[in-house]
Amino acid sequence: MFTVTKKAAVWAVFAFFPVLVSAQAAGPGTLPPEQQTNKNAEGAQAPAKSGQESGSPHPIQLDAQHRPITAGGFVKSGPMVFEDASEKAGLAKWTHKMGTPAKDYIVEAKGSGVALLDYDNDGWMDIYVVNGSTFKALDGKEAPPHAALFHNNHDGTFTDVAAKAGVTNERWGFGVAVGDYDNDGWPDLYVSNWGKNRLYHNNHDGTFTDMADKAGVGLDDPAAWHTGVTWGDYDGDGRLDLFVAGYLHYDRHNMPTAGDADAPNAFCTFRGEKVSCGPRGLKGEGDHLFHNNGDGTFTDVSDKAGVADKPGYYGLGAVFVDINNDGKPDLLVGNDSTPNYLYLNKGNGTFEDVSYASGFALNEAGRETASMGIAVGDYENTGMLDVFDTTFSDDYKPLYHNEGDANLTDISYHVGLGEGTVPFLSWGDAFFDYDNDGWKDLLMSDGHVYPQADKYAWGTTWAQRPMLFHNIGGKKFDTVPAVEGSGLADVIAGRGMAVGDLFNDGKIDAVINVMDAHPVLLRNVESNTNHWIELKLVGGQKSLREAVGATVYLTANGMKQRGDVISGGSYLSNNDPRVHFGIGSASGVEAIEVHWPSGKVEQFTVPGVDRIVTLTEGSGK
Repeated sequence: MFTVTKKAAVWAVFAFFPVLVSAQAAGPGTLPPEQQTNKNAEGAQAPAKSGQESGSPHPIQLDAQHRPITAGGFVKSGPMVFEDASEKAGLAKWTHKMGTPAKDYIVEAKGSGVALLDYDNDGWMDIYVVNGSTFKALDGKEAPPHAALFHNNHDGTFTDVAAKAGVTNERWGFGVAVGDYDNDGWPDLYVSNWGKNRLYHNNHDGTFTDMADKAGVGLDDPAAWHTGVTWGDYDGDGRLDLFVAGYLHYDRHNMPTAGDADAPNAFCTFRGEKVSCGPRGLKGEGDHLFHNNGDGTFTDVSDKAGVADKPGYYGLGAVFVDINNDGKPDLLVGNDSTPNYLYLNKGNGTFEDVSYASGFALNEAGRETASMGIAVGDYENTGMLDVFDTTFSDDYKPLYHNEGDANLTDISYHVGLGEGTVPFLSWGDAFFDYDNDGWKDLLMSDGHVYPQADKYAWGTTWAQRPMLFHNIGGKKFDTVPAVEGSGLADVIAGRGMAVGDLFNDGKIDAVINVMDAHPVLLRNVESNTNHWIELKLVGGQKSLREAVGATVYLTANGMKQRGDVISGGSYLSNNDPRVHFGIGSASGVEAIEVHWPSGKVEQFTVPGVDRIVTLTEGSGK
């Protein structure tokens, strides 16, 4: 049962007036109403003159060398958390490409995702990196860019085997999510595109076959632009279902640019300068929920389930996760410049839209945000999942604290995630314990959508450094300094990001898909003696083999932590499916409790720490 708090009741009223709330609410990063809106001829409020929702222009933050803080603020010495291992690992041989450097059109600027998966079941995480495309490639005037599948060679290096594996995509790619949809124990891939999407079925021999047409999930429309993807068993039938977020219905033959006679020019400017148009002023693309029929096909149940996105919001981030601890996967959708969605699973094949009542639709200031990526994690170790939302520059990044029963409160400014994040335009995000102290930290990738950021004095830059925040006992987050020469000092046009243990050493690494450049591998080299445990979950014969939707509670070092097996999330990306726990100085684990997607709850013991352990449903107590 969803309980409406006093705060939620207020938002429930606001749900009927989202535009009014956006225009008139005041708070951190919000323009006064007289600056944020205009009056049209009839005296009605017109939307803000920006294609992307952001806060008001903030005071410019410069470092000692007078560089914008987004591309500066480095320190000479400090903790070396990440090293850039891209070149050493072999990832620098591949390049992401999306449109032209001018980014005249919005479709050229959003970037693509990355997924970590063990596609060959050898026990090591491989890397799938989605590529974009160019208009010349669409017209057959040049070879289309291809996605990369980097096979993990177990020695710190990776080899691109995408062509051999048959997963090059060669369409204008955006999102990716991993899920074993036929329950055969081998991970499959869904790739979202501008145009027709892909469903790559794993053939168990290092190759994949695109089954989108046969499965009925291709969404074959050249104007349909789909983004965030997530797999989850929403109806508890033991089969993975698929959710695909829609962004824009973007007609190749009618793409607006600033200055066009028929373009909504109020949505083609940023801070008074001409930029690519949208998303505001453009037609949104609906969302799709596909029910798994168990025979290799899917049925679109979006309308029936209540998640079709009738208003046509601009969907980007998407993730199935149990936000209210009732054992059923709920659905979160981060929308760009429009209110976010939180759908609670009612357990009868339908969802209840509690977006406003929960507090997730808007930020603390009562504004919609330009939401990009969604990170979920129990950063306080209370057993409840909190939600972090990356947003546009000139806006802080909301952290929605889970008060219980899916009541979410934006507390960014209270825990140190407010003012410092404002200049950054952020995308991929993830909660994970980088130093294995038992508390989940936070990492986000950053980079602007407008190349003009390097031309004008906006206090920000096109290429930006990633940001890492250290969790201090679940009470606050401290910014980890960007040490010169470290991975945190990489100034890149970051987009999608996935995290995981790429080297099986118990340290969580990150891979960032970089706009028009090679992906960046941030290898975790943080030096400490803290212990860890990593769990690969395997569902039973009548359950989800990859255990997507499972929740693990681990007790060690006097703390009880929570970890979840999740498909999708971040920005158009997919993290390592194994559940990782840092346990500090503890030399053993006191208890492990697994809540399987089937509803079964089991207790497990492990033979020691600092190792990766497989837990199979039915083998516990």
